[in-house]
Amino acid sequence: MGFRKLSTSSPGSRHATIPDFKELTKHKPEKSLLEKLPYHAGRNSTGRITCWHKGDRHARQYRLVDFTRSKVDIAGNVVAIEYDPNRNCRIALIYYVDGTKAYILAAKDLNVGAKVQSFSATGEPAIGNCLQLKHIPQGLNVHNVELQPGRGGQLVRSAGAYARLMAVDGDVAIISLPSGELRRVPSSSRATIGEVGNSDANVRKIGKAGRNRWKGIRPTVRGNAMNPVAHPLGGGEGHSNGGRQHCTPWGVLEGTKTRKRKSRSNVFIIRRRDGKTLTAENK
Repeated sequence: MGFRKLSTSSPGSRHATIPDFKELTKHKPEKSLLEKLPYHAGRNSTGRITCWHKGDRHARQYRLVDFTRSKVDIAGNVVAIEYDPNRNCRIALIYYVDGTKAYILAAKDLNVGAKVQSFSATGEPAIGNCLQLKHIPQGLNVHNVELQPGRGGQLVRSAGAYARLMAVDGDVAIISLPSGELRRVPSSSRATIGEVGNSDANVRKIGKAGRNRWKGIRPTVRGNAMNPVAHPLGGGEGHSNGGRQHCTPWGVLEGTKTRKRKSRSNVFIIRRRDGKTLTAENK
């Protein structure tokens, strides 16, 4: 994916870079694979804001991406590469030989005309194909990895991400995640060969605050710019936080870990993302 710079006629476009979208071959989505996407701007069922700084987003429609790769042992052709406003990677439109259509995540080097297939048993580990981890050669890069067989891919789905299959030992496969975490998953779980495309998605320059407003991100006011009644860091002379750690408006320290120390999934983690190895004492 390439980027192009806008003209320098205004301050908002002077430093902005936007994708050139040259990799897209179809610009209108498949109507049969669209679904209405409700948007509540961070409000709960009673109308109260529970997630701040959201709202004023462009209207979107949800593309029904097949994370489960449910068409097993049926070959399909990549007909188009499309844009998806709900994720930072591209999606591929698949026409299967039985007449059905589906969207999948567009892997790197997956082009129009390629053939993809989801295998129930051993199959060819080509880019875009979906296999069980026990049938994938060790050392290959994969994405859209299932945590539980048949549940659908939950891991490694963002642009440019990939996991590496390190080993397979009976019913357990060991994969290395993009975060550095080393994790056990069932070897009967399925994954897609290759890495997710559009790896340059994070180098885009928005150029102006209004572009974030289009995405539904509203402005955030710093705590030390508020009054003392509004935030624990507010008030004082100058830009002072009063000598205390940064915290939320309710006094909860920022940067604290929210994961439960005794989470049941700790038994599947071999090495955490911070590089520490889990032992019997800290599981």
